[in-house]
Amino acid sequence: MEVTAAIALGSNLGDSAQILQGALWALDHTEGFKLVAASPWYRTAPVGPPQPDYLNGCALLQTALDPEAVLSELLRIEQQFGRVRRERWGPRSLDLDLLFYGDRTLDLPHLTLPHPRMGDRAFVLVPLADIAPHWQHPHTGQTVAQRLQELDCQGVDPFNP
Repeated sequence: MEVTAAIALGSNLGDSAQILQGALWALDHTEGFKLVAASPWYRTAPVGPPQPDYLNGCALLQTALDPEAVLSELLRIEQQFGRVRRERWGPRSLDLDLLFYGDRTLDLPHLTLPHPRMGDRAFVLVPLADIAPHWQHPHTGQTVAQRLQELDCQGVDPFNP
């Protein structure tokens, strides 16, 4: 059975726009994934240590893979684009986060669904609202659009190359 999964994409090292477009292509050409929607890109202020601004966006995939297999493929694609994990919230060539997998909840040491911090991050919810405004959080009952209205979105600006 196919499920809609949401992915957050981010980059702030290298040619971020090219990397993110390449990541969308890789997602769409990964066996078991079908890219069904992608948000525009947004330039966003970084969270964490001093570093360059990010480009962020979100994508929706149809998949029959289980959530752990989806995560495994996301990590593989990150590595394909040169991702090196040095420090928490540090700069990166590509960051792919599994935000939700249908309405499934999961709490494993390496994977929590829905993503535990997505509701507090305007840099995630702004692009997610472009493609999935009516998705409803299984714990809070809030839609993406409703939660976004409660956040300060300063520092999340449309990217115009």
